[in-house]
Amino acid sequence: MVDNKDDAMDLVQELFISASSAYHTFEKKSTPLTWLQTILKNKIADFYRTQYRKPQTISITNFFDQSGGWTDDSVLNEWLLNGDSAEEQKALMSVLDKCIEYLPLQWKTTVKLYYLDEKRAHDICRELDIATTNLWKILQRSRMQLRKCLELNWFDKL
Repeated sequence: MVDNKDDAMDLVQELFISASSAYHTFEKKSTPLTWLQTILKNKIADFYRTQYRKPQTISITNFFDQSGGWTDDSVLNEWLLNGDSAEEQKALMSVLDKCIEYLPLQWKTTVKLYYLDEKRAHDICRELDIATTNLWKILQRSRMQLRKCLELNWFDKL
C-alpha cells in the first residue's frame, strides 16, 4: 500500500509499537489479525495524510546533468516512424490494441473509457466507483505500461 519498502517497514514497526501499547484495550470482538490490520490501515492513512499536508519539494537538478540533459535517458527513447503510410498506421494501431488487451482488467477498462470513449473523469470515477486520484494513478501506470509494450513490440522491431 506504500511505494517504498523502507516506509512499509517503518509502518509495520509503528503498528507493533501501537499494538503492544494498546493491547489492554483489545476487546477480542475480532481476531487479532483483523485488529492489527485495522491499526495498520490507520497508520497508512496517517502516513499519506502527513505526506499530503507536507509535500516534499523536488529539486529540478535531480533530473538533469550539468549539460542540461536528462540524467535518465530511458525516459527519452526516441520513437522513429519510417513513414506515415496507411499500412504502417494500421499495423501500429493493431499493436496498440494488443497492448491494451494485455493491461489488467481495471486498467484496460479505465483506458478505454477515458481515451477511446472520451468520457469525463468524473463520470468514470462514478461508474467504476473509484476516487479521482486513483483514476489518475491508473491512467499514469497504464500509459507507462503501454509505452513499454509499444517499445518492445513495435519500435524495437522497426
